[in-house]
Amino acid sequence: MSETTRTANASDLPVPVLSVAPVVLPAPDRAVDLRLRVSAPVTGDNLPVVLLSHGQGHSNHLSSLNGYAPLVNHWAAQGFVVIQPTHLSSRTLSLPADTPGAPMYWRSRAQDMRFVLDRLDAVEAAVPQLRGRLDRDKVAVAGHSMGGHTASLLLGARLTDPDDGTVVDLADPRIKAGVLLAAPGRGGDALAPGIAEQWPFFATPDFSRMTTPALVVAGDKDSSAHLTVMGPDWHADPYTLSPGPKHLLTLFGAEHGLGGISGYDVAETTDEDPGRVAAVQRLTTAYLRSEFHPGDPAWRTACEDLTTGPGAVGRVDSK
Repeated sequence: MSETTRTANASDLPVPVLSVAPVVLPAPDRAVDLRLRVSAPVTGDNLPVVLLSHGQGHSNHLSSLNGYAPLVNHWAAQGFVVIQPTHLSSRTLSLPADTPGAPMYWRSRAQDMRFVLDRLDAVEAAVPQLRGRLDRDKVAVAGHSMGGHTASLLLGARLTDPDDGTVVDLADPRIKAGVLLAAPGRGGDALAPGIAEQWPFFATPDFSRMTTPALVVAGDKDSSAHLTVMGPDWHADPYTLSPGPKHLLTLFGAEHGLGGISGYDVAETTDEDPGRVAAVQRLTTAYLRSEFHPGDPAWRTACEDLTTGPGAVGRVDSK
């Protein structure tokens, strides 16, 4: 089977996409108002919604509403409305170091997503081309790296607040599925020296109650040695340590950028591979399509095409 065949599906023809930014949601209790990018197909109704949480990275603008175009454009062209917040951790905001929650704003990131869901009417009003076209019963959350941590909390993962010792539960029942991309894993002795002291929220994740269906995507070369001593297996923890239904897509040869999902031709991608990005695009789209439409064979077909036989881009485990 040719590489072109393995990374594309001619039956899933894209449609033109509209993208509007910034959509500003007033947030008086937040350090700054919440700024969003909203991307959607120009045609179609009953469109599922994907909330996308950015990572951190080294670039100035990828960690904002301006990142992740390879995923956003593809998902929107395939019939999803993608909403990207700029979290308080974004370098584009340059907030003072003493801003509550700094520097990673782990709690407010998840709260941003819940805030968006609370105000979908305002989002539709700001983007009139979307009015009446959203399927609010079909909402997914996706996140890369630190965004994967954000998404896991919304899917049901818990942690112990390092400030007051309380158990934090930010699960949102409106979210029906998730896609975790190179997400952080467990804490404790899995963390690299000093991480628990520097970022104590990483020390106590608990995936045992992350019951919402999800696809976990991990690279088998993503060692993330600055965070963990466990190597690439650490990024599989959200699958390994959570209850089903879950799928784990392990991408062969992939590092933390998963081929370059955070932007087109970005310098921080250490494993740039357009074919790998195309595979992530197709597999994540297929997963969401089949999750939202039981009986749709997209996920099974994509797995058969891309993760079996010679030339497979990765493997899939399920439970």
